[in-house]
Amino acid sequence: MEDTKQFWKKRIAETLTELAGENGSGTVIDVSQVVAEVPPKPELGDLGFPMFSFAKILRKGPPQIAQILAEKLSGSPAPRGTAAAEGPYVNIRLSRPDESSALLAAVLDESGGFGRPGTLDGSRIMVEFSSPNTNKPLHLGHLRNDVLGESISRILSACGAELRKVCIINDRGVHICKSMLAYKEYGEGKTPESEGMKSDHFVGHWYVKFHQISKEDPTAEERAQELLRKWEAGDPETVELWKKMNAWAVDGMKETYRRTGVSFDQYYFESQTYLLGKDEVLKGLEAGLFYKAEDGSIWVDLTEEKLDKKVLLRKDGTSLYITQDIGTAISRQRDWQFDRLVYVVGSEQQYHFQVLFKLLEKLGFLWAKDLYHLSYGMVNLPDGKMKSREGTVVDADDLLDKLSAMALEEIRQKDREAAVGDSGDVAEKIALGALHYYLLQVSPSKDMLFNPQESLAFNGNTGPYLQYMGARISSMLKKEAGSSAAAGAVKPELLSGDAEWELVKTLGNYPAAVAEAAAKMDPSLMAVYLYDLSKGFSRFYHDCPILNAETPDLAATRLALSRGVLRVLRDALELICIPFLESM
Repeated sequence: MEDTKQFWKKRIAETLTELAGENGSGTVIDVSQVVAEVPPKPELGDLGFPMFSFAKILRKGPPQIAQILAEKLSGSPAPRGTAAAEGPYVNIRLSRPDESSALLAAVLDESGGFGRPGTLDGSRIMVEFSSPNTNKPLHLGHLRNDVLGESISRILSACGAELRKVCIINDRGVHICKSMLAYKEYGEGKTPESEGMKSDHFVGHWYVKFHQISKEDPTAEERAQELLRKWEAGDPETVELWKKMNAWAVDGMKETYRRTGVSFDQYYFESQTYLLGKDEVLKGLEAGLFYKAEDGSIWVDLTEEKLDKKVLLRKDGTSLYITQDIGTAISRQRDWQFDRLVYVVGSEQQYHFQVLFKLLEKLGFLWAKDLYHLSYGMVNLPDGKMKSREGTVVDADDLLDKLSAMALEEIRQKDREAAVGDSGDVAEKIALGALHYYLLQVSPSKDMLFNPQESLAFNGNTGPYLQYMGARISSMLKKEAGSSAAAGAVKPELLSGDAEWELVKTLGNYPAAVAEAAAKMDPSLMAVYLYDLSKGFSRFYHDCPILNAETPDLAATRLALSRGVLRVLRDALELICIPFLESM
């Protein structure tokens, strides 16, 4: 379908150029100047091209231009449709047999190239996401980050990019030392195993404990800072405790990553990159790019860049997030030369990344121009904001357990346990589908409320609805052998009804939808596409008998269209991290 759109854009650009020549202006109209739209009503056609922007060039009103252009286009062979003027628009009615035939051939091609637009062929893109701290388990906010990073990575890869997914583990700093201090003073040698707790939850318990302690003990904050100084000085006892607690935290997080289908090609650790960052800051100081304050801290003045003054090293020489981010970025470019590095980080860090990118430019790294912050909004629950230090965060594992239990109860209430097979496994996949779709259907830049009950609905704009649609088609295809379709031949020209045609057009838009989601770094566009496709199939299923069609050929053709929908549905679900289910 995208090829057809480009065909008509080219035809219209060429014809407009001819008109400009006849008018004496000699202006050459480029294809990029021709805008394609979808007419507001199906009876107006399948593509619409507004003529407003060409009025000045041709010295004619848009309706007049549209009328002349439609006549010229209709006067020459146009096997891919017909043109007609409608006010200031040239509307194209496509050839249904031709488009249906081309679409079915493309979507059912076993090579799997459909939906792979190739817009990023040859590019190398690194995507950083998750970025957890080792003082607490992953929470609901991480889940939005994780699925956004994983999904955009899959979408970019589908467009031809060579992808490298990376995660920075923030395993040093005073926040880590706070959980270490609480465990050191009150842990009494307890372990995750002795307490029967998932290891990252065990570490998170001590972070909450520290903040309880600090409310009653005003020296707790200073003792945590002292522990950080000991760690940076290499104190053996402190380093040993740090290794033990970080291992507990990271092992637990990796379990959650496996559960949610998130993976990384490489982990970076702040403890391994902050020294490189410190070295670069000191080099910048020597070069006069930065300055030392009276208390010995090192700063940069970015007021000329319309930013602000920023501390880069504390007065005691310890590092900040910005310090390690400098070192991490340099390490990554050395490890794997990227054409673009995408940071998936919350919108509250927008200023941080503006400063980071400017600092790397100042330090002379030309690739700093290839850095991009994919900013996303906060995610909260209807009952309020989450606060990890107060222990009110919704842990990722707990939320998944709750969703999975709710899905399992739904399966039992509908008496579907025997039909779905392993009901526990299916419930877990429904839970993931519900969670990931709900988190991705909103544009990344927007804040959102996550409602667990709404996310699990089997009707409407939800993940389980899409999964159900896949299961429904799968069930129908299994019945092909016993239907008249088995004796029929696939004849795309038989797909003449409106519901069939709308479904063909929606299927044909899939490659363009993938390309647009990649270009805009926005998986919500894939969610919109999937819902539109599912609604289109539902209408087709309702209006057009498939297995019981009037003739075997029509049954076979409609079944082939259904098979194409299933292939695209399954592929698109993979791009937004939703497990496919053959039965529900």
